[in-house]
Amino acid sequence: MEPATGKAKYYTLMEALKEQILSGTIKPGQKLPSENELTREYALSRHTVRKALALLENEGYITARHGKGTFCSERVIQRHNSKNIAVTTTYLSDYIFPRLIQGMDRVLSENGYSIILKNTCNSRSKEEKVLKELLDKPIDGLIIEPSKSQILCRHINLYEMLDKYQIPYVFIQGCYPQMADKPCILMDDCKGGYLLTRHLLETGRRNIIGIFKADDSQGAQRHKGYVQALQESGIPYDPENVIWFHTEDRKTKPSLMLSMLLDSKKSVDAAVCYNDQIALAVISMLEEKGISVPEDIAVTGYDNSLIGQSSPIGITTIAHPQERLGEMAAELILEKIRKVPEEESSVKRLISPELIVRESTAGKNLSTETKK
Repeated sequence: MEPATGKAKYYTLMEALKEQILSGTIKPGQKLPSENELTREYALSRHTVRKALALLENEGYITARHGKGTFCSERVIQRHNSKNIAVTTTYLSDYIFPRLIQGMDRVLSENGYSIILKNTCNSRSKEEKVLKELLDKPIDGLIIEPSKSQILCRHINLYEMLDKYQIPYVFIQGCYPQMADKPCILMDDCKGGYLLTRHLLETGRRNIIGIFKADDSQGAQRHKGYVQALQESGIPYDPENVIWFHTEDRKTKPSLMLSMLLDSKKSVDAAVCYNDQIALAVISMLEEKGISVPEDIAVTGYDNSLIGQSSPIGITTIAHPQERLGEMAAELILEKIRKVPEEESSVKRLISPELIVRESTAGKNLSTETKK
């Protein structure tokens, strides 16, 4: 075995075995290869192998049973009562996340818990890395916003390890398709998309473009509400009126694709945008083209973010109860830690959306904000 630069051979072996344990290749209770087998497999001295195994035993990953060999530890008892809750979101620094964390911290700190904060940048590979790191830490529970939640989870084995170690977890703002039975706190995004589209229809718009995120469940649900509102009004759904984008192209594709549609002389009088950030980018693009908002094209956002509230044109949006969602997630994870029976602790909790109407969908002289 060639050690990584600057690392001793025993440490490199220890990391390799730990990776197998964390990935589930070596399962709890499973017997590890003998010292002789590890010596041959990794071309190391027996002394080096023993040092690596000693490190793993000290950290609680393995237990030696006299006369029987070395086994992967269950590692359940040492994890509980740490008073640490891991919170993993897709982003930390901007948008709705600071207030989301504030809501969680208020509830958890009142109950004597501390937060271990992680972020994934909405990357599945980074989420996998974060989960492996957290499995290496003493935590009592996990609140996690899944990365690209519309796509099948490819590291479900790590969640199965959390189950094995009896570490409860709660999803927020999305849930993987194959884990829909797990506890989660969600906005009713389908209803939110419906309310925005219905509002545009009520103001006389008929050629409504939808701009949605393809790789998370919020985008799929908001699109579903958009479709429902159109069908309810007798307007046929046209897939060519929908622009889908992914996390990686979120800063450029929505505005670019809408600009290209307008250049093709397609009739457009409104745009339902995935969130306030997309709405602001769309409004900026329209202004550059000399298209007036809302007189020519009405625009809606989602989340009622601070950037949306402070924009020159007030954006019609859906209120996101950021702190309340954080509080609800914290309350639910505490119920799971305390093993509150399921009949008293609902697994899936939906937050009802609230429409906020502002200038971006009304006359240019409108200066007041209304709520429905």
